[in-house]
Amino acid sequence: MAVGGNRLDWFPIDGIELNTLAAGIRYPNRDDLLLIRCAPETLIAGLWTRNHFPAAPVVLAKAHQAKGSAQYLLINSGNANAATGDAGLEDALHCCQAVATVEGMDVSAVLPFSTGVIGERLPVERFQASAESLVAGLGAKTWLDAASAIMTTDTRQKIACREVPLGGGLIRLTGIAKGAGMIQPNMATMLCFIGCDAKVRQETLQDMLRVAADLSLNRITVDSDTSTNDAVVLMATGRSGVDLDQDFEAQAEFQDALTDLMLELAHGLVRDGEGATKFVTVQVAGAETDAQALEIAFSVANSPLMKTALFASDANWGRLAMAMGKVATPFDPGLVDLFIGDVCLMRGGIKNPQYEEADGARAMAAEEILLHVNLNAGDCSETVWTSDLSHDYIKINAEYRT
Repeated sequence: MAVGGNRLDWFPIDGIELNTLAAGIRYPNRDDLLLIRCAPETLIAGLWTRNHFPAAPVVLAKAHQAKGSAQYLLINSGNANAATGDAGLEDALHCCQAVATVEGMDVSAVLPFSTGVIGERLPVERFQASAESLVAGLGAKTWLDAASAIMTTDTRQKIACREVPLGGGLIRLTGIAKGAGMIQPNMATMLCFIGCDAKVRQETLQDMLRVAADLSLNRITVDSDTSTNDAVVLMATGRSGVDLDQDFEAQAEFQDALTDLMLELAHGLVRDGEGATKFVTVQVAGAETDAQALEIAFSVANSPLMKTALFASDANWGRLAMAMGKVATPFDPGLVDLFIGDVCLMRGGIKNPQYEEADGARAMAAEEILLHVNLNAGDCSETVWTSDLSHDYIKINAEYRT
């Protein structure tokens, strides 16, 4: 059961058409294939997993994107096509070719994306059998349909939208994401697709995506595992007519909106983390550097002992101290203050004399929890978001392939 509510609003993006269908790749009786077609003038920016075992679709999508003629995104759920070697690359290429042939385009116009079980070959024949219907129905489905089609162990869609009113017009953005386990994006199993109608240069689009990802998708973790298939793509059709490279104030407003949208999607991934019952914000302040703050925040967020304490609503401040202290970068433990919400557990590196166990238990029992660390050693701070570790996480992953 996911933590908290979620909105299912979306805007159509002029210049982007979508279709989904049930190809039977893994899941019976549900859509598991998505095709996105972008208008020819659309620019596409992408960020990819840094896992050293990248899936075949990641390798091929990067190669196709580099040719600069990408116009289609072909996404399947249920099979990751990862750890499949040269055969997996051939499979991904054949799937792209099925769409390209129907549309009379070069195969490099199609970017492939996959998510699901690792180590199994794609059922290429199901892509080939679906290609004509998939293309013919473009425009028939919505972004919400698309958010459903890319789900694996997700329990609900992740979708977000924004409007940016500017002096020269209005820019719209809609984004979808999937991912429930194997989540600690590093560029999270995570896929994210965002469409907008801004007019912008390729270099600017890529830079803005990178900035937004660093402040959103690269600040979450469910289980510390970086997927072989992680990818985030930003498509800009230019149809709004608002040129972000001619108006730097507008560019800054768009950057804020893009970052905010991606943060909403990132939070949605954590809220729907496999077996999650808590949404947890980990704040580290008073650090000497941003890198030190981030290192400690992720150490706390990824600690299995800390995450099981969160599930049990056990304010075990000793586990928090352990998780902070195991990082490589040194700090002075005698300066550290530690809070759960407004409850101070530790002051100056030792248990707060005024701390009462009942106060800590009450703070830990909430669905949404703030863990705040102050190193009192500098002016730098960072925030990451995580979930607890429950019985259901074990069950979901133990039964994932059975």
